[in-house]
Amino acid sequence: MKTQQKRVFLALAALLIVAAALLGVYRFTRQNGKTGEKTVTIDVIHRDASLKTFTCHTDREFLGELLIDGAIASGENGPYGLFITTVDGETADDAAQEWWCITKNQEMVNTSADQTPLADGDKYELTLTTGY
Repeated sequence: MKTQQKRVFLALAALLIVAAALLGVYRFTRQNGKTGEKTVTIDVIHRDASLKTFTCHTDREFLGELLIDGAIASGENGPYGLFITTVDGETADDAAQEWWCITKNQEMVNTSADQTPLADGDKYELTLTTGY
């Protein structure tokens, strides 16, 4: 019985070490937003291809915070952060496979809005896109 208890103890210890290592990797590799006042431009490209530009002055560090605070976008909190459903009053139609694509300087970002850091002078585009 003591051998089985040792195995369980060693397995739990190994699991804790792996969890701590993963947490450390996450903390060192996550992107941090810049603190302080900054100006960020957000272009919204609607379903009809019309464009509306928002120039935002903010002290927020991440795009998701700016979008919600500025009432530019709204959405649902999911496992990866903010899932944008509505931008500038236009709601993506899930049945038509529509979604809001986030790009920075016309290149797709690989983070959610909540994890996209802001810096002074950044330019983002939110484009209503069809098709998964």
